[in-house]
Amino acid sequence: MDAALLTPEEMGAADRATIAAGTPGILLMERAAAAVAAAAMRLSGDGPIALLAGPGNNGGDAYAAAALLKSAGRAVRLFHLVAKEGLAGDAAIAAGAYDGPAETLSSFRPGDFALVVDGLFGAGLARPLEGEAAAAVDRANAAPVKVLAIDLPSGISGATGAVLGTAVKADATVTFFRRKPGHLLEPGRSYCGEITVADIGISDDVLDTIAPTTFEAGPALFQGRLKVPADAGHKYDRGHAVVFSGPAHQTGAARLAATAALRGGAGLVTVFAPASAVLVVAAQLTAVMLRRCDDAAELRERLADDRLNVFVLGPGFGAGDKARDFAQAVLGAGRRLVLDADGITAFKDEPQALFAAAGEAARGRPGGEPALVLTPHAGEFKRLFPDLAAEDGLSKLDLARRAAARAGAVVVLKGRDTVIAAPDGRAAINASGTAWLATAGTGDVLAGIVAAQLAQGTPSFEAAAAGVWMHGKAAEAFGPGLIAEDLPQMLPKVFAGLCG
Repeated sequence: MDAALLTPEEMGAADRATIAAGTPGILLMERAAAAVAAAAMRLSGDGPIALLAGPGNNGGDAYAAAALLKSAGRAVRLFHLVAKEGLAGDAAIAAGAYDGPAETLSSFRPGDFALVVDGLFGAGLARPLEGEAAAAVDRANAAPVKVLAIDLPSGISGATGAVLGTAVKADATVTFFRRKPGHLLEPGRSYCGEITVADIGISDDVLDTIAPTTFEAGPALFQGRLKVPADAGHKYDRGHAVVFSGPAHQTGAARLAATAALRGGAGLVTVFAPASAVLVVAAQLTAVMLRRCDDAAELRERLADDRLNVFVLGPGFGAGDKARDFAQAVLGAGRRLVLDADGITAFKDEPQALFAAAGEAARGRPGGEPALVLTPHAGEFKRLFPDLAAEDGLSKLDLARRAAARAGAVVVLKGRDTVIAAPDGRAAINASGTAWLATAGTGDVLAGIVAAQLAQGTPSFEAAAAGVWMHGKAAEAFGPGLIAEDLPQMLPKVFAGLCG
């Protein structure tokens, strides 16, 4: 489970299991401190280092790191929120082993240092920062000084990535064993800087007991389920994806999705277009095939060919009755469907009709595998799940999970921190991509890449996670100046990295 992300509670369980198995807690703390001290020496040059110690184990890590830095001959000053006498457990042991001066946090002046090590609060913080801690964080953020966070920047929720009042803006973060959701969910992700995961001697075996359900969307999650071409295979082994086109004046989105599906690995891709758009689409396609499809009756005829195993509906299609009819026909035939853009909006007044069709399609699939993948951005999500979007206090992870359970579908809630959630409670957070993805048409390309993985028989959750990750890596491979048309051309580089 290299891809696992642990909630603060799950990380606490990993610590307790390791201690129960015979590793003293103070030894875990000393190993954590060694990783922090090594990072601090890299970041600070030869300059003085301030360490801010909170009242819990993060504070203990800061004390232990201060002792290591001091013994290495570095100029360190430690500032505490709670005096040594107020600490307990391993934190008290670590503080007792530090023989340097400890000053009150109110005397901390960040401008005096080359580096500030933030050991105030870790991932388990559940209430807003206040008082001296908040004031010290604000001073550090306002100063031109590098900041290294222990575990997670103070003020960031490890579970949701939310800013709790105020939060440290770190240049780098050292965490332990596994990352937390708050490292990848915004705005926490933007506060962490470069993240290092340090090995402190917790065995991977503890994950078997913890059974985490949140993961990073990356090769460690999906590669074992991803289908790649076989030496003795042929194009029909890789599936046949269909992309529905809108009218003649808005065929571009469908063509982007179709090209992405072909580059993404589908063996065959066909665009189904209304008669009015056939000539326009034909002038732009080569390897992608084209069929006329004007209405639901004609679509049902086409669905008699069971080699057509996945469909993309929504990009540039229009959000009326036709979109609803087509989606229900595809799901009614037990086929897999990626529903995006106009396809999502078409169901804003009757989402239960979509969810019922998705549930029926899943019941007809082996193991109840979801047949529907929804790929909304925040606005489209609100149209389909208005009550969830309006509920205060829900993280993006919560929103996607609840939506997936309700819809009986895999939900891809897009953004810089795209979350992929399955009806069974599994969820993944994506960390690939660049700011250049915020341009017209990139969502259409994503729908096509996801469809390509589905066409090849990859399970829906892993197919969606793989598609999102590949989409982001394609953007990284191209670099600045990206437009949607560039993304499919970068997929060969992404596959070379996966298969190399």
